[in-house]
Amino acid sequence: MQNHNKSKTSDLNDLTKNLSQGGRKLLPSIGFILLSASSLYGQQGYLSGTVRAENGVAIPYATIKTNSGIKLQTDAKGKFVSSLPEGTYRFQFSAIGYQTLDTTLVVRLKDSIDFSPSLRSDNRISEVIVSASRRIESLDEVPSSVTVLSQKQLESQRSISSNLSNILAATVPGLGFSTNRTQNLGQTLRGRRVLIMIDGIPQSTPLRDGARDIRSLDPGIIERIEVIKGATAIYGNGADGGLINYITKHATQEKSISGQTEIGSSFSLVRPGQTAGYNVGQLFSGRQGHLDYIVSGRYEQTGLYRDADGTVLSPEYGMNDLKNWNAFAKIGYQLDSMSRLELMYNFFKSTQYTDYIAKAGKYGDFNSPTIGVIGNRPGQSEGTPYNHNASLKYSAQELIGRTDVDANIYFQDYQTLISYSNFFEGNGQPGTKSKKLGLRLNLNTPLQWSNQIKSQITYGLDLLSDKTNTMLTDGRTVIPNMDMRNLAPYLQFKTTFAEYLILKAGSRLENVHITVPTYTTIGILNAVNGNYVGGGTVVKGGYLDFTALMLNAGLRYTRIQVFKPFVSFSQSFSVADLGLVLRAAKENTVSNTSIKAVKANNYEFGFSGDFGKISYEAAAYYSTSTLGASYVFVDGNPQIARSPEKIYGFEFSASYRIHPILNFGASYSYTEGKRELSDGSKIYLGGDRINPPKITASVTVNPISKWSMTTQMIATSGRGRFEPVNGLYSYGTGPIKSFATFDFSSRYELSKRSILRLGVENLLNKDYFTIISQWQSNNLNYVKGNGTRINISLSHSF
Repeated sequence: MQNHNKSKTSDLNDLTKNLSQGGRKLLPSIGFILLSASSLYGQQGYLSGTVRAENGVAIPYATIKTNSGIKLQTDAKGKFVSSLPEGTYRFQFSAIGYQTLDTTLVVRLKDSIDFSPSLRSDNRISEVIVSASRRIESLDEVPSSVTVLSQKQLESQRSISSNLSNILAATVPGLGFSTNRTQNLGQTLRGRRVLIMIDGIPQSTPLRDGARDIRSLDPGIIERIEVIKGATAIYGNGADGGLINYITKHATQEKSISGQTEIGSSFSLVRPGQTAGYNVGQLFSGRQGHLDYIVSGRYEQTGLYRDADGTVLSPEYGMNDLKNWNAFAKIGYQLDSMSRLELMYNFFKSTQYTDYIAKAGKYGDFNSPTIGVIGNRPGQSEGTPYNHNASLKYSAQELIGRTDVDANIYFQDYQTLISYSNFFEGNGQPGTKSKKLGLRLNLNTPLQWSNQIKSQITYGLDLLSDKTNTMLTDGRTVIPNMDMRNLAPYLQFKTTFAEYLILKAGSRLENVHITVPTYTTIGILNAVNGNYVGGGTVVKGGYLDFTALMLNAGLRYTRIQVFKPFVSFSQSFSVADLGLVLRAAKENTVSNTSIKAVKANNYEFGFSGDFGKISYEAAAYYSTSTLGASYVFVDGNPQIARSPEKIYGFEFSASYRIHPILNFGASYSYTEGKRELSDGSKIYLGGDRINPPKITASVTVNPISKWSMTTQMIATSGRGRFEPVNGLYSYGTGPIKSFATFDFSSRYELSKRSILRLGVENLLNKDYFTIISQWQSNNLNYVKGNGTRINISLSHSF
């Protein structure tokens, strides 16, 4: 910091010029601008500067607060200007993704102070989230378990695999193992379904779970991922086990145009023939005046996938021979320093084009897996033919008094196709379509009761229209168009006592109305006797209404850095897979079907802390629901078991910076669950709900500043909870054997603008069966994991 007694006439001229052109970049209000200008020649001091990052890049729209109550915000170029009466001031400079700078400045009469602070990047960016409470807050303010994947972590994982199912499984304690398929069936969060979102737009289809929501966009466009664990009411239907919110990238460069070009290739190291895939991506971004933008496109072709023996993996829900497209655009307009308008659009497509068909193996025989063999695949290309997402968001700080407002209108149009089979009578290929249109109105009002007690009230209203159906490609109806309308007001209180004790409490009222038209059921193959059952029933349409009040409360104490405990209670609501009930309906009217909503209660205790070079987090949880949502087979027919459920478990993760060039991290997750039968007895929940214990570990080495290398492990000790019946295991009951796999990633800066990345999946070429292949316990789905596969990419920025 330096004091300079020199004229600021040029700055004043620039300020006047900007105002005459209609620009409102430099200060949060015109009144404050005029005050600053007039005071240049008055009996006050003058302060100006630019807030920058460590690398010198200006930080737009950073927040500046003083102990006198003055609040400023930098303009699009990171600049600020103000006049202040004589005195000593405490300044706080803050911005998302950066550590807050706290400093003191002395202002004297007629002084001109030029101060340009430098903010350090927050390595735990991750210290700032928006998904848990619908407002920006730090992790220390959240009385529940949260995992945030930064862009740096995503880039490291993406070097190994572009499959989001793999990325999340390797990094999120409590989330199930990757399926190594386009389908994420069984990849639950703490034993319950998870709600997937893109910038708050729901991707999951809770009316009929398509289990393809985790892979709903390309990871290259994601800035960070926020994972909120445990039942949560804040986003409504489908968040029984928590939510995963993909936060997309935004423009960061100050230039009018900048960008990044990336090319890459991947292939198997075991019999590499026909396994080569490639990808190419292009991104442009920039700022010009009030406008900022980011536009990107990416194409990927995966090639064949082989197991550790070099055998082609089954194409059923397979990741092999996929063609993936992603187009993304986000355009923002800064109306003034306190308000912003933002338009986002994302298109994702992932379909399979292969010359292979599945040859069923023999479940339980390690040497007889299901494999891919040359053949003609009937039907259309399976996968996700399209997933359109769009949103228009308006945000304003202190729009009404001190109340911040966010209004978001969003749209999603999605389809998924699975393979052609004989599951339905007359054979066919089913596809699920879902269209969502929603509005989220969110307001946040601060209250200050005293210097020691401060509150935030977050409140608003969610409106959602969700139309979902399942049709065969030949036009026959499997599940009719379910038209759901949901109106949900909510209210959340947060109070901070003496800066260290944080109390949260709130509620949400779900009002769900579902319309179902008249339809006729199609016969479904009985897995035991091979006959088709349940077809030909005419089900008269009708209306279904559900109302539920959900509560949440939590307490966190952050005074002691080495031990920051929390305790919480939260409820969730979902109409659990209504489509599956309708598909097998035996009643002649919708109102008579066994359709009931599931309300889950989640209790959690946890703590986190930092001491020396070690950071850690731990949590234990207990979840109950009087109505369950387990997928079971009764006499060979699929059904939803509505019996009461109890799920419990714990998680622990830690990182240790052994040396400036050496980091170590590890985690352990354990989940168990049971449901109660009509006779009062209790049985374990199946593998589709409860994953076996998950152990992860990683070592990162930075031998030089330009080069980093990471080796990571994901392992399980296995799970065996069921005995075979007549020598056979049913759906979800297959035993899971232990295994451990290792991956490697490396990043090297060839220059300031060019980066070379190398990733190796299954580094030691472990021969194993995936978790889902083991618990599904049938011949057709008995598939091994990938053998060693290498991924190389080169990116260049300009």
